[in-house]
Amino acid sequence: MANQDYFTGSTTNQGDVTTSLNSAWSLYANYDQYGYNDDAMWWATAAYYAYRAYGDSNLLDHAIGTWTHVTNYVITPADASAGSISTKNFTIEGSCDGDTMVGGVFWRPTIDDTSVNSIATGLYVTLSAFLAAETGNSTYTNAAISSANWIKTTNMNTDYLALDTVDAQNCTRSPSTELFTYNSGKYIEGLSVLADITGDNAWSSLMLNMVAASTKATAWEGSDGIITEGADVTEDNDVVGFKSVLIRGLNEVWTRNVGNDALRTLIQSYTDVQYNALLDLASTNSSGATWYSPAWEGPGPYSFISWGQLAAIDVLVSAINVNN
Repeated sequence: MANQDYFTGSTTNQGDVTTSLNSAWSLYANYDQYGYNDDAMWWATAAYYAYRAYGDSNLLDHAIGTWTHVTNYVITPADASAGSISTKNFTIEGSCDGDTMVGGVFWRPTIDDTSVNSIATGLYVTLSAFLAAETGNSTYTNAAISSANWIKTTNMNTDYLALDTVDAQNCTRSPSTELFTYNSGKYIEGLSVLADITGDNAWSSLMLNMVAASTKATAWEGSDGIITEGADVTEDNDVVGFKSVLIRGLNEVWTRNVGNDALRTLIQSYTDVQYNALLDLASTNSSGATWYSPAWEGPGPYSFISWGQLAAIDVLVSAINVNN
């Protein structure tokens, strides 16, 4: 909702967005209701989106506060060298399979959880880069670079798709077949901002390779280009919303790369494939309202499915922006 206002120059949703973000901040320390660093940073990034849409510095403070909290769970060079981090009660590996663990972000703040994953790290890259762009503070820039390097060197496959999880205690990994849209999508978003603030062509090149890979990935789309991931119409689950994160990340790339017509045409086309699938295959009109299925290849839903509506939002917002 904040992004819709930002990209359209509106304040239509400001009241609802600001009230919700402030309410969550007051209820849950550092936006962390359930004990997950990625959950906290979804809220913090939303707070940043709202700040850039409305100029509310209070929301920027929320984003910064959450970033400061999560930074306690980022592996530093000193941590890697010592084989320990003060916020965990186990020894950690400084490198896995010859690749550094520096910059990786623990999934959970609990003292005994050993998982370092791409979504927590990608969110941290993105939030750090946004804060660096806003404040000019090199602390955020350096944090974004360090964590971006972890995904680049330690948790990405040869096809330029982000992998999921590495165990910091014993270096075991999630299966290489566990490829999710949101891991690559959130990292792509962060890379687009990082490339802007650093002017480093290496980040731009990596971003381009990942966009090309993510829009052609058979792991999550059919031969028609429609994303098939998270299509459960009977039960809500996290995976249903993953694909919207990829579309949101691609939208940020489109916005920031005005001079690259080929890239923008690719993103516009890919977004429009999902948009047209929603309208033509996965929607039902009922009493003047439109219901969207989480299964974008269809058919349209026979009843209102809340998680289908939520997954559709980023496509609808992005379609407005890339076709403007």
